[in-house]
Amino acid sequence: MFLRVLVVDDSSFMRKIITKMIDSDPQLTVVGTAFDGVNALERIEQLEPDVITLDVNMPRMDGLTTLKEVMKKNPIPVIMLSATTQEGAEITFRALKLGAVDYIQKPSGQISLDIETVRNELVNKIKTAAKANIVTHEDATYAQLKTKQQITEKIITIGASTGGPPAIEEILVHLPENTPPILIVQHMPVGFTSLFAKRLDRLCSFEVKEAQDGDEIKQGRAIIAQGGYHMTVTGDGRVQLNSGPTKHGVKPAVDPMMKTIANVYQSQTIGVILTGMGRDGASGMKAIKEKGGKTIAQNEQTCTVYGMPKAAAETINIDKILPLSKIPQQLMKWC
Repeated sequence: MFLRVLVVDDSSFMRKIITKMIDSDPQLTVVGTAFDGVNALERIEQLEPDVITLDVNMPRMDGLTTLKEVMKKNPIPVIMLSATTQEGAEITFRALKLGAVDYIQKPSGQISLDIETVRNELVNKIKTAAKANIVTHEDATYAQLKTKQQITEKIITIGASTGGPPAIEEILVHLPENTPPILIVQHMPVGFTSLFAKRLDRLCSFEVKEAQDGDEIKQGRAIIAQGGYHMTVTGDGRVQLNSGPTKHGVKPAVDPMMKTIANVYQSQTIGVILTGMGRDGASGMKAIKEKGGKTIAQNEQTCTVYGMPKAAAETINIDKILPLSKIPQQLMKWC
């Protein structure tokens, strides 16, 4: 049985090449294309696709507006196609909050002649999206955590993949200014991690930055692993970047970060594993438990993909399995 895909892009070249890429996989078929958002909404009603690939920048009705209409009328898994620019990234992060399952980075701008280089990534993400939960983050109610109480000597480490950017954002924006140090691995390509960190830095009451070799780990600072590098920590409380081989097929990976943090900070470590596909983070969470630290896994109902939290829960006895809205409160309770 084929997964039916609708391709939406204002460029005839991009529609043609994306269709060719998708149709090259025996489990996928493109049932139609659309040249803008208005046309896409018409085609959705006619064709009833399983997954939609949606360009960000289009005339008449852009990608964000189209996505809002899709989520309102008939939620269908959507993968955004975006350029790695400040504007493109901001729109992508907004789209993920609105319910898009994932995104693909166009290699060289809006019209990417080399788009075929992301063929495998696109195919895999379509297959994942077809089975994903559609999770929106716009209307959820979160407790506002404002505290000037003394924070104990803890360190928080967070790992996420598919669906992770809006989940991480929802946790961080509700932590207080004097948060314990936070280290984060989000499976994300080169370029997007910097833009993600800048976005969170604007939204949070504490500093958020992309990791640089030698960064100091300290209270009131969150550090996001840089795309293309594993992030580990040193015994003197600093970040170390490692360009070694991929782990679980990704770089950065969660396990190297969590394992080194557990070794350095021992029982002071709190591990959080969020939405994502695969097993990355399960070994890291196990290392944290073995050193006497605390662990949280996001629950299935609020995950876009319940893969990484499930793998962690099958590996160890997780201390808390929580909906996303409860995680900030639990973190501060332990701190």
